[in-house]
Amino acid sequence: MAAVRDALQVWEIDQLTAGAVEIVLAEVLNNIVEHAYVDLMSGEICVWIERRTEDLAIAVIDDGRPLPGGTIPDPCEPDLDVATPDLPEGGFGWGLIRTLSSGLSYRRMSERNRLAFRIPLPNGGIDDP
Repeated sequence: MAAVRDALQVWEIDQLTAGAVEIVLAEVLNNIVEHAYVDLMSGEICVWIERRTEDLAIAVIDDGRPLPGGTIPDPCEPDLDVATPDLPEGGFGWGLIRTLSSGLSYRRMSERNRLAFRIPLPNGGIDDP
């Protein structure tokens, strides 16, 4: 994540957008570690980011297990109408990812997973004078 933060600073990405990138990447990376690499001793994760005119294009590639059913799961909507101690600890990740990103896609090829998405830049990436 330090390399991602460094790139975002070099590109002068605003804090709100940088925060969205970090949240989405944290959720994606956590899912990979918890699910794609469960019971595996090691694995590689590559993060690719390109600054484009109107957005940041991001791809995360790993050689872990494929997503169940070969598709991105629908976000679950946990029951929040419960007492605070009974609130669920998880189940919010895909909802956050979908809310903060666009163009979310997944494909499995050559025993590797590729999840791609975009984070929009404010004002279409054009700085105000």
